Amino acid sequence: MSMDLRRLLEAATPPLAEWAGLRRVRLSGRAYHAKDGRFDRAFDGVDEGYMIEVLSGGQFGYAAFAGDAAFAGDAGLEGLAARAGAAGEKALVLARSAGGRGLHRFGASVRPATRLRWEGPRGKRAPLGADLLSSHAIDLTKALKVSDKVVQASAVLFLRDEETESVSTSGAEIFQRVQLLEFSIQAVARDGNLVQRRSANGPRGRINQGGMELIHIEAQLEDARRTGAEAVELLSATDCPTMTGDLVLAPDQMNLQIHESVGHPLELDRILGDERNFAGWSFVRLEDIGSLRYGSDLMNIVFDPGIAGEAASYGADDIGNPARREYIVKEGILMRALGSLESQERSGRPGVANQRAQGWWRAPIDRMANLNLEPGKDGFDDIVASVERGVFMSSNRSWSIDDRRNKFQFGCEYGRLIEEGQLGKIVRNPNYRGLSSSFWNSLYKVGDPSTFEVFGTPNCGKGEPGQIVTTGHASPVCAFRGVEIFGGEA
Repeated sequence: MSMDLRRLLEAATPPLAEWAGLRRVRLSGRAYHAKDGRFDRAFDGVDEGYMIEVLSGGQFGYAAFAGDAAFAGDAGLEGLAARAGAAGEKALVLARSAGGRGLHRFGASVRPATRLRWEGPRGKRAPLGADLLSSHAIDLTKALKVSDKVVQASAVLFLRDEETESVSTSGAEIFQRVQLLEFSIQAVARDGNLVQRRSANGPRGRINQGGMELIHIEAQLEDARRTGAEAVELLSATDCPTMTGDLVLAPDQMNLQIHESVGHPLELDRILGDERNFAGWSFVRLEDIGSLRYGSDLMNIVFDPGIAGEAASYGADDIGNPARREYIVKEGILMRALGSLESQERSGRPGVANQRAQGWWRAPIDRMANLNLEPGKDGFDDIVASVERGVFMSSNRSWSIDDRRNKFQFGCEYGRLIEEGQLGKIVRNPNYRGLSSSFWNSLYKVGDPSTFEVFGTPNCGKGEPGQIVTTGHASPVCAFRGVEIFGGEA
């Protein structure tokens, strides 16, 4: 549709604009929910629209307008062109009204003339029918119910298709498409007044790019049986003891740890103060970039938008900046922040290609994408053997972190004591707390590739007005020394 998009850009570009760009986004999704062996509900929807941005007097103005595939042919394009022209004029008015008030004057250099086509992996392109997917969701809840003590079992399969196309007056022409699958199952077990919840990899489950090959029916049913059994096991477990000891985190909890204590504090617009009115500031300062010891020598965090199947892989961000792998933290030293071309120009600090928007109705801002901890050299058994007294924890249950993304307290669904290098009994309600940089400096073991897993977050919120985007986080098993650990009653 690039020819039609170019025609719309011509209609949308006001005569006085220094530069203009038009982004079309088409989002489609279908979800299947089941609960307690029965079909619960389903969702199926398509949303399509356009965002025009105009540069004038060193400031960008934005305006959006709706449209969908029904606007086909010349008659449909004529109607869209009228909407585009009105949106372009509105964007120009907004850009000019910001003149003299902006913190920085931008030029078209922060909107590269990128030309690319990028698609995420899809092994099986043919869709599976609603009957099969809804039946699978129902079967998952039946598999979760391994005992009468499982009082609630739920499953969700959510398939998303995201298509983005952008053109600009400077020659940019970008097409990107990804398909994603979210898989989430949860069992709630009860014995009298005691209630425990167990999910597969936390309440957000798994989210990956790909096609129908991500529906592994037998493996997911086995995952459900294990999840239900562990929910029941937690009912007879003792509460996690309070101690200062070693903490071993599974990759599904490292997903949350990376997201909250590395990703958000390193978003460059947050460091600059843009988010302090809503989502908070950061303990990291501009002058820390390039010198701050963020963690131990074993901490190697990379921005990597090119991992096949990870949720936030892409070829370019939503302003057309080509994405490439970059070290964010290397051997514990903070190398660069998660800042777009705009934030890089404002701050004079290095960043990455991560200016992203939720959909056609939002302007792109600095967002984390795929943020991963590189594997080390220790196997899981070697990590456990290094612990004299501590706890292994998996699957996030709760999280709390202050507005500077520094002081945190996280809870997990499932824990096991480690004593004298041996995994011991199961404990329930395991929690830990710390300070972001101090915590990462206590990292003393990083698992090898055999412990490395890819997870993500489908609902990361930020911005004013708010935006929800998908992020990806991959990590091995990790161990931290001298962490404050406590149970649910502490």
